[in-house]
Amino acid sequence: QVQLVESGGGLVQPGGSLRLSCVASGFTFSTYVMSWYRQAPGKERDLVASISRFAIRNYVDSVKGRFTISRDNAKNTVYLQMNSVKPQDTAVYYCAADRLGSRRPDYWGQGTQVTVSS
Repeated sequence: QVQLVESGGGLVQPGGSLRLSCVASGFTFSTYVMSWYRQAPGKERDLVASISRFAIRNYVDSVKGRFTISRDNAKNTVYLQMNSVKPQDTAVYYCAADRLGSRRPDYWGQGTQVTVSS
């Protein structure tokens, strides 16, 4: 069965860094657009970053220059490197797989909590 398993979340101080990982199984990972979404309390779930099969990357403006999405197809893993984090980055972060690049993912992970606080 399809699984997306996130890890790497936790508590981090403002200005700090952490790296989220998402290990995928049960589908042809290398052909999917992989994305990270986040949802803060009382907010909509929003796209943070995406990376295509050709390593084309897109980011929401608020994280440009701070976050980097990458993928390792040999490991069926997508990463989100988060640098210079801000309290506004606090959210549950979800890994998602989008077969068509439609911004309507086919598969979702369970989410991992990121809390930015001093």
